[in-house]
Amino acid sequence: MALQVGDKAPASLGVNQDGKEILLSDFAGKKVVLYFYPKDQTPGCTAQACSLRDGYENLQKAGYEVFGVSTDSEASHQKFIAKQNLPFQLIADVDKKLSEQFGTWGEKSMYGRSYMGMFRTTFIIDENGIIERIILPKEVNTKTHAAQILG
Repeated sequence: MALQVGDKAPASLGVNQDGKEILLSDFAGKKVVLYFYPKDQTPGCTAQACSLRDGYENLQKAGYEVFGVSTDSEASHQKFIAKQNLPFQLIADVDKKLSEQFGTWGEKSMYGRSYMGMFRTTFIIDENGIIERIILPKEVNTKTHAAQILG
């Protein structure tokens, strides 16, 4: 069962690009933007990451901390951060544990072919660790995502 608005987010968000565990409690008092995306270095995911990068200062001023989540490895995340000059951390959900908890991993189809993959979804978690808003896959605008969050 996927997490919904009003649910408490998991205490551990997994490990970042440096292998460090990210705990929600480390960001108590801040809102957390947890955005799930399919793959490092792909056009849509790069556009989304760059929108969040370019809007990062405004997001921080509004009290948000940003984390990207994909099933890519720590090494892949390090390259993505370096290449795109990303100011936020990326979570390496290689075992898909977090994605499955949030309901963002599942069956997708393209050109009539079914496969398992990540649904591009953003969760806004309030200062108390409660999910207050979900931007669903069909709603996410990769090019203006930071503005969408600040909405």
